[in-house]
Amino acid sequence: MNNNSWNLNSLKDDFIKHYDGSKEDISVFFAPGRVNLIGEHTDYNGGFVLPCSLHYGTFLLIRTANYSKIRFRSKNLTGGEEVDCAKPVIPIGNSWVNYPLGVISEFQKSGFRIPGYDLLFAGDIPNSAGLSSSASIEMVTAFALNELGGYGLGMLDLVKLSQRAENDFVGMKCGIMDMFAVGFGKKDHAIFLNCDNLNYELVPVILGDYCLVITNTNKQRRLADSKYNERRAECELAVNDLQSFKPIKNLSELDLSEFNTVAGRIKDDIVRKRALHVISENQRVIEAVKVLKHNDVQYFGELMYDSHRSLKEDYEVSCFELDTLVEEASKIEGVAGSRMTGAGFGGCTVSIVRNEQVENFIEKTGKNYKQKTGLEASFFIAKIGDGVRKVNIED
Repeated sequence: MNNNSWNLNSLKDDFIKHYDGSKEDISVFFAPGRVNLIGEHTDYNGGFVLPCSLHYGTFLLIRTANYSKIRFRSKNLTGGEEVDCAKPVIPIGNSWVNYPLGVISEFQKSGFRIPGYDLLFAGDIPNSAGLSSSASIEMVTAFALNELGGYGLGMLDLVKLSQRAENDFVGMKCGIMDMFAVGFGKKDHAIFLNCDNLNYELVPVILGDYCLVITNTNKQRRLADSKYNERRAECELAVNDLQSFKPIKNLSELDLSEFNTVAGRIKDDIVRKRALHVISENQRVIEAVKVLKHNDVQYFGELMYDSHRSLKEDYEVSCFELDTLVEEASKIEGVAGSRMTGAGFGGCTVSIVRNEQVENFIEKTGKNYKQKTGLEASFFIAKIGDGVRKVNIED
């Protein structure tokens, strides 16, 4: 899977079939998906994360129209929508169109006039896999509108705008990590991001004889229907209980030693476990950055396994399918580490696999996974790519 799986000339032909007109008027933009290497459910707790952008994602073909309508089409999903951009836009049921519509709504609320547009999306990120197809759609829309409209917003503005779109318009109370990774990604680097103050550092990812393999459980799920928002609420309860010890606004303001001395102040056992995951995961991210800088792939892999155990046992956002993939991966020679990535309850694992063992990894893990779950896993060898950008037909 890569961003060459779509032929841009062919996509322009499809655009003209839907909307007529000339190819010369079409602009093309691309936003990657992202995978989080470690640091799960720490972002909305003001903690550290370590995502990277991928070399596959979402193309947007867009053309300014001479009418006050915005028309939407997707190569991945059937049907289309048309909205009047002369009025404030509103959500359309549970349609995928709400992701770009939310971005348009945020531009409108910021006082920018949105002209008519024709849009065609084409993506190669697995839907509902936890690789941020939603953030990819939002960021490619925001970047394109900003470029074509000449609004002059910076990348961080677009990141924050896209997060508001998902929080307020779509109703998914996600943190800022996904949009930030899509916006600021750099080839062969991970982003060490402090989600509290948005300070970040680009960390080279030098895997040597290893590569990243993403495995999709292909378990059906909808993120907005998961217990994601429930976990956020539980973390807020933990903060409230701990504020008598220290006036914190986020769990990640505590280190693990501090937490161990005051954990008993959290009244509910379940809420205490949630807090333990967040704070221990935050420490794992800090340690992971250190070992990546020393190219210690084996130690990084151990931290990945520890992360998964915490997500499974303390945060309880894993599932049988994800656990099975990680367990099967751990049995195979040449796998340094594996963990669930994304919000959980389905989606994907990310594994670090020795190059010479990739075929064996795919064959054995896939076979054993199907035997245990009845599902066919999908495997993707991932490269770390650049962030959102305008592309030329030659790209």
